[in-house]
Amino acid sequence: MPSIAELCAERTLLSEEEVEVIIDLSRHLQVFADVFQSDVFIDCPLADQGTALVVAEARPTTAPSLYRSSVVGMHAYAHNEPAVMFCLLSGQPVIGSRGISQEQIAMRQNVVPIRAKTGRVIGVLIMEQDISEIVEQEKNVERLRETTEQLSETLLAVALSESSVQSLMHEGIVLFDGQAHITYANPRARQMLQEIGHGGAPEGSSLVELFYGKLDRDSLLAPTGIVRQELVIRHVALELKTVSINRQQQGALGLMLIRDISDLKEKEKQLVIKSAVIKEIHHRVKNNLQTVSSLLRLQMRRTKLEEVEKIYRDSINRINSIAVIHEMLAYDGLETIQFNDVLDRIAKNVVSSTTKPDQAIRIAISGDTLTLPSDIATTLALVSNELVQNCVTHAFVDREQGDIRISLYCSGQIVRMEVADNGIGLPATGEGARKGHLGLKITETLVRENLGGLLQMASTGEGTQVTITFPLFPAEPRPGL
Repeated sequence: MPSIAELCAERTLLSEEEVEVIIDLSRHLQVFADVFQSDVFIDCPLADQGTALVVAEARPTTAPSLYRSSVVGMHAYAHNEPAVMFCLLSGQPVIGSRGISQEQIAMRQNVVPIRAKTGRVIGVLIMEQDISEIVEQEKNVERLRETTEQLSETLLAVALSESSVQSLMHEGIVLFDGQAHITYANPRARQMLQEIGHGGAPEGSSLVELFYGKLDRDSLLAPTGIVRQELVIRHVALELKTVSINRQQQGALGLMLIRDISDLKEKEKQLVIKSAVIKEIHHRVKNNLQTVSSLLRLQMRRTKLEEVEKIYRDSINRINSIAVIHEMLAYDGLETIQFNDVLDRIAKNVVSSTTKPDQAIRIAISGDTLTLPSDIATTLALVSNELVQNCVTHAFVDREQGDIRISLYCSGQIVRMEVADNGIGLPATGEGARKGHLGLKITETLVRENLGGLLQMASTGEGTQVTITFPLFPAEPRPGL
């Protein structure tokens, strides 16, 4: 197997001094692997952006390894290792990203940058830990959560059958006979019955009459397990749970638990009101944005200058992109957005409003389904608008037709969006492609400052591709190794 020095010398652009930094760190990999019970690797960047080389590895002796064979000398690509590429390019660590190993084992991946004395990122230290047991525990917790209510009810019935009635004094407790007449009521039950208009001792009274005919006598006496019902009487909301305990020899056939849920119902009502208010606010913001857009469109039609008209149109598209987000928030009332739908609407809107009458530009969206927080979705909507607008305006300036392909990928905490066209491509130098383009300046600023991500542009031979990579939950910057 080639040494680290040989691999770096033959296949990377690292200097001898930088290689020494990698070699010094590699001497501690086995300690890291054993202490953290993780597979540990060092990857170094290659000349081809988006590709890295595994130059060192260590497997834990304190835990099973995720790998059956050595991966030293193999390449790591952006589409398979987005966290590694993001760390190499941005210098920011990625902590807690989840993924699947080559052997289909759930793993947690931590990636931190390795820096030379000059501060330049010359590689990344990767720790991969088997979390299949943790994932299984999470699934078990979810199963338990889903069955908590049924389990609680079963335990309640058992507790009552063992005469532990006095331990449940926080709820109203009523025992009744085969005629649905009360044989026992605890103090809390008496208090609740008084709140709905009944005074005196309830023993001997009919449950159906006490609850003003809102209960079905047959369902009370049916041995069908726990029967739950909610009633509102005199502005008091009650939850009733009835269960057959089959203790006829003691003069009781069934048991009812009564719980006052008036406060809970009031809170639910307030939440519904607040949700409706929030949705209405989003709806009004959307309407206001559309009004501004309409005013700008009217103003645009009054000008005869092509450059001024373009500025108006670009501004209208940006406003409409934000309006789409508020429209979806107004419709769903959630704080997360299905971004694929947003992207489709924005792209079609830009193409229809920007293309010339004799142009035919097609949009294709593929990849993963992204559900994003509203703030990230708003920023990415503006970025998408600028990139599609840039394609239509510059890539197909002298062409009658063209294709724009938008791909979305999400791997753990890392999101990657690619916007590619088959247009005229970039000028001779990459800087020339960006110079003077307000849309690209806006995009770079949004990606860097709002998303904490990276923007890359490249000619593909058949046009231009712009790649945006950003973390869903950016980690706090930490010093590299």
